[in-house]
Amino acid sequence: MAIETGQKPPSDGKVWGFFKLPFRQTGNSNSTTSSSASSASNLHTQSQPHVERSNHHGSANSVSSVAKSLLPTRRRLKLDPANKLYFPYEPGKQVRSAVRIKNTSKSYTAFKFQTTAPKSCFMRPPGAIIAPGESIIATVFKFVEQPENNEKPMEQKSRVKFKIMSLKVKGPMDYVPELFDEQKDQVAIEKILRVVFLDPKRPCPALEKLKRQVADADAAVEARKKPPEDAGPRIIGEGLVIDEWKERRERYLARQQVEGVDSA
Repeated sequence: MAIETGQKPPSDGKVWGFFKLPFRQTGNSNSTTSSSASSASNLHTQSQPHVERSNHHGSANSVSSVAKSLLPTRRRLKLDPANKLYFPYEPGKQVRSAVRIKNTSKSYTAFKFQTTAPKSCFMRPPGAIIAPGESIIATVFKFVEQPENNEKPMEQKSRVKFKIMSLKVKGPMDYVPELFDEQKDQVAIEKILRVVFLDPKRPCPALEKLKRQVADADAAVEARKKPPEDAGPRIIGEGLVIDEWKERRERYLARQQVEGVDSA
């Protein structure tokens, strides 16, 4: 029994030594954890300025986009009339108006016509491509409905509106409406025209100008219907000149031969 009691202390010392080892490792792990936390905080402080710079650039871009949206749109077209479309008030009939569209920019520009009443209004041509400095006169057709409940014609002026849109194009090309769908971000709204009715029985400057513009539009339509000039007569003329030159040369050679025989 004495021997057994004498052997216990060494074994107890080993057990305590075994349990002391993890406590030493936990101390090292705490120091490691604190060092990793400090390095993480350093990484956070290093990456924070980059995040702030990216946020600054994003806010600058958003501010610039907002500023661009607030700037007035640069006009490419000049319309005559500028803000209104005048129609003679004839209920139950289809009446006409006209608007002259001029390209005031330095590039080829396409325009497109839209209306809030597509069933009763349309434009000819509905769109086209205009060269720099050139103009086109378009005819606008509208069906005038009968007034309801003794409604005055002037009360209808704000119901129907017309919108003219423009788009910069690279050069002369055939006009297709899909151009405006493919480049929506480049489309500019030039003008929104409202309808104003005129009494055809009361002469006024606006009515006289309307008649002149409609007449000009009709003349432009007739001019577009004419076939292009044929280049055939010009070629025939050049052929006649060549034939005349050949005849002169043949007469000259014949005369030379006659002179040579006489001299002999």
